[in-house]
Amino acid sequence: MIRLHCTKKLLTKAPLGEDGRLKSRRNWPLRADAGNESPLSGWHANLILLQRRQCVLFVHDATRFPVFVPALKKDGFADLDWFFQDSFMNTLLKVGADQHHMDAAEKMLAPLVCDNDCNRSVQGTLNQMAQELGWMLEYEQVSVTDISPYKTGAWLAERPSMVKGIRDCIWPGRAMLEFLEGRD
Repeated sequence: MIRLHCTKKLLTKAPLGEDGRLKSRRNWPLRADAGNESPLSGWHANLILLQRRQCVLFVHDATRFPVFVPALKKDGFADLDWFFQDSFMNTLLKVGADQHHMDAAEKMLAPLVCDNDCNRSVQGTLNQMAQELGWMLEYEQVSVTDISPYKTGAWLAERPSMVKGIRDCIWPGRAMLEFLEGRD
């Protein structure tokens, strides 16, 4: 399982079971280790409104790697697992991941388990990225439905992020690729 720390706004939209898993309309094949916590676990997610569209922005706690899912409709929240996995893998491709990175990431993917725990440092990164997305859309004068979520995630991964307790900044794209090194 991949632990996903959600904001209250996102938790009210996501149809969750008692165990914190999403009630998906799709039948996902579960892995044998789906009950164990994945090394990829530890993400924060926030529901943001961009141009009156519901979008979800995910950020990995350790690497600050972003995953962007734009323009979700009400029934799309049940399939947040699929949207997360699709956007994560394709954003990795956009930041220059090799086949061994992709294989390592694919092995670590698991169902999302949501809760409302939070880390203020990660939430600060989420808020900064959300603001930059809003500014980019306004400056470029484009619709959120016309942008590529994978390219947008890669664009956000190219900016430095600060982490509480670490003196130097983290470059999320590079940090995620380093995280995946040697895990295949």
